[in-house]
Amino acid sequence: MHTATALIFALVLPLTAPAETLLLRGATVHTVSKGTLSPGDVLVREGRIAAVAAHIDEPVDRTVDLTGLHLFPGLISADSDLGLVEIGGVRSTLDFRETGEFTPEVESWTAVNPDSELIPVARANGLTHFVPVPQGKLLAGTSSLLAARGWTIEDMVVRKPTAMHLHWPDHSLSIPGQGVADKTKPLDEQARVRREKVRNIERFFADAEAWKQRPAGSAAVPAWEAILPVLNGDIPLMIHADGQREIRAALKWAESRPSLRLVLVGGRDGWLFADELARRKIAVIYRDVFTLPPQASDTYDVQFRAPGILHQAGVIVALAGDSASNQRNLPYTAAQAATFGLPADAALAAITLIPAQLHGAGDILGSIEPGKDASLFAATGDILDIRSEVKRLWITGAEQSLESRHTRLSERYRARPKAK
Repeated sequence: MHTATALIFALVLPLTAPAETLLLRGATVHTVSKGTLSPGDVLVREGRIAAVAAHIDEPVDRTVDLTGLHLFPGLISADSDLGLVEIGGVRSTLDFRETGEFTPEVESWTAVNPDSELIPVARANGLTHFVPVPQGKLLAGTSSLLAARGWTIEDMVVRKPTAMHLHWPDHSLSIPGQGVADKTKPLDEQARVRREKVRNIERFFADAEAWKQRPAGSAAVPAWEAILPVLNGDIPLMIHADGQREIRAALKWAESRPSLRLVLVGGRDGWLFADELARRKIAVIYRDVFTLPPQASDTYDVQFRAPGILHQAGVIVALAGDSASNQRNLPYTAAQAATFGLPADAALAAITLIPAQLHGAGDILGSIEPGKDASLFAATGDILDIRSEVKRLWITGAEQSLESRHTRLSERYRARPKAK
């Protein structure tokens, strides 16, 4: 495909919401929720899945032959900074954090750059939706679910808000005197600061509960208005914590607030609390599959095995990547977890249906079922196999270009003059 043609394809297709009836025929259809059809047909009408069956025979506007390919629901990144970060070393391309410890009124999606070069890179490997998450000192704000296409933020937003994000205070201690210019605070001072941060969290939620009982007609306060969906159980509170001490402290704090819908994000050491998490029905968005073992005594595969341990205990597990530039590697994160104990069907659900459910969009995304959004992709094999290649992708029934900065650079340097 010539570059000019590819650019037109990229600009026009993402915003085309076809009214045509489309039949995707002959693929191995991985529905996620209802097994696999091999082969199977998927009928798409006005951007929605109208039927899924071994064979569909009815008049359509267009038939796409996918014989030999595997059809999957679009991948969903449940926790990312995609669209908020472009180049880590260039401050002007970073827009993921606000000042202040408590900013529940912050809406992360308003800072997303629809023209980010990293979005098409991730999309080319099957990603159709993502959740840009605000960063901050403590209560950072709310997230939403976005489609990986669109001219504007409004075009991209699928559902908002989907969650409130609380970054639990770091409970690690730094030993003073480790360097000539060391400015580390004494251990007792570090512990005091940590306790004060936890008390601030307790005070904030106590004040929010009190404000919830305000007299009718009281003036609106943005911060308190933003926290109401969490207190009412309409959206989950996603607690970001990795270490064993942070997770234990967060779980203890949450015991006094049983009405909150909790999700643990990050969760590096969450497998140590697998039974408690399962008992309290706290889901985990696990980000640390490829994180190095935190302790010298840990086995090399401790983080590879963690999602499988959580799943076996009965914890609902979603998987997420790390940086914006690595969102394209989401299927490989799931593949690694599957290799080390997470069942393959659970690994696929962890990057499709479960992220959709945790962010309140399980009714429209995450599986290939009638009535759901036709966000799908066709690959040469199992998406959990690194050898598989995404060949075609649709978002809400509109086919998307798989061109990206990577493919453009590949074409450019393949065509470079040869040395004589």
